[in-house]
Amino acid sequence: MNKNDAVHAIIEVAAERPIVFTTGHACRIARAIADRPNHFYMTGSMGLASSIGLGIARQSGLATVVVDGDGAVLMNPVGLIIAGGHRSLPLVHVVLDDGRYASTGGQAVPSRPDLGALARACGYPRTHEADTADDLTELLRGALANCSAPTFIRCTLSGPELPVPTRVDVDLGDHAARFSTAIRTLARGWG
Repeated sequence: MNKNDAVHAIIEVAAERPIVFTTGHACRIARAIADRPNHFYMTGSMGLASSIGLGIARQSGLATVVVDGDGAVLMNPVGLIIAGGHRSLPLVHVVLDDGRYASTGGQAVPSRPDLGALARACGYPRTHEADTADDLTELLRGALANCSAPTFIRCTLSGPELPVPTRVDVDLGDHAARFSTAIRTLARGWG
């Protein structure tokens, strides 16, 4: 599976749930696939997707999906530590692992730890590995069907990537307001 396959599967399965896309290629791909009010596109805050997502999950009580990168997780593992400490947090943390900082020029991630083991060490009660879009779809469906604890899914990316869509160029204030409205509406409907 490549990054487009993974992001497409996440959008399809998560549907109307809140999704936080890490800065760079993931948010650009997501916006090109389906620009929805429940999607939060990070622009310039590498390493903070999980922190934003866990805040949304904790405040809203909604099952929230975070789409992160391997380099971003290693850049700022505090989100793993905080999420792992909240055993009843409705969070699904998907890490797209291609072994490089794709959005900043394709530099290799300097350390290759077992990300699932890192998530478990931080307190995630459930960790999984996905090598195909079908694996990811199945794991996401299961995690979201009963999302009562932090779940970590590492997606191994391989194969050729498609050209990356243009940068997210929305007004950040308007984007934040649109997302906040969507989350409040979802929380009322699911609550």
